[in-house]
Amino acid sequence: MQLTGADVDLHVVENPKNFSIAGFAKLTRIGNLVIIALAQYMTTAFLIADSTQLTSYLLSPRLFILSLSSVLIAASGYIINDYYDVKIDFLNKPERVVVGKVIKRRVVMVAHTLINFTGIALGYLVLPIVALVNFLSAVTLWWYSNRLKRLPLIGNLAVGLLTGLSIYIVELVFQSGNKLVIIYAAFAFGYTVIREIVKDLEDVKGDEAFGCRTLPVVFGIQKTKNIIYAIMMIIAAALSWTLNQEWSSFNNMLTIGNLVMLIMLTIFLHRADTVKHFHQLSSLTKLMMLIGVFSMILS
Repeated sequence: MQLTGADVDLHVVENPKNFSIAGFAKLTRIGNLVIIALAQYMTTAFLIADSTQLTSYLLSPRLFILSLSSVLIAASGYIINDYYDVKIDFLNKPERVVVGKVIKRRVVMVAHTLINFTGIALGYLVLPIVALVNFLSAVTLWWYSNRLKRLPLIGNLAVGLLTGLSIYIVELVFQSGNKLVIIYAAFAFGYTVIREIVKDLEDVKGDEAFGCRTLPVVFGIQKTKNIIYAIMMIIAAALSWTLNQEWSSFNNMLTIGNLVMLIMLTIFLHRADTVKHFHQLSSLTKLMMLIGVFSMILS
């Protein structure tokens, strides 16, 4: 028997708690938060600071507060996303559900609000513009969870934009003038959009059951794959353009490596036709983004 949205019962056997370390770690995607902080510190160390300023930049309270505020805004976004998606998650990934199962729903909402306000306040300590960016990001993440992710492509673009912004905001604070920061932010945007669409392919059953009009629900699996192919072609063209720039041989090697990984991603996407395949593809895209972060060392 196939489940539908109406069949999902939120009354589970578990007694949710007011607090659970493991529950909040899962709810806030602690691994992703570490990657955000790492990306900002790597951006500062290898794209913004020069060798004579490296220690002072990395030990700067401003960078620490900036990174902490970004991590808190992202954490609150994950929390509100799981809050709104609890029924869909019970259908798609019941073993990962935290809201109402591990932690009480009202506690989750209080945590979301407190974390959001803390992230915005910390941003103000860095610069007023950072507080504004954090506020707009928090609003966008709420809007994404409540509405945008249920629309084709718009939600994917919103998440991609916020991911790229998490890297560019470091340049916004320190004003190094290094164009590579913008390039890395742009590629983070592109790869995140791809990953978000792949995740929609993975979750198509639950999304369709609850009336979410994601790309796979509206256009089907094959047409959604074609859209991903088009995005990858744009990224490949951008990567090819960077080969013509007067940058170091290391940068050219990284560019060629990226092109090779895009070809691998294309092959895996062509072969993918099950939930397991799309989950593996999502993990591969995440790995590519992580490799991209570490490639800053060679920039």
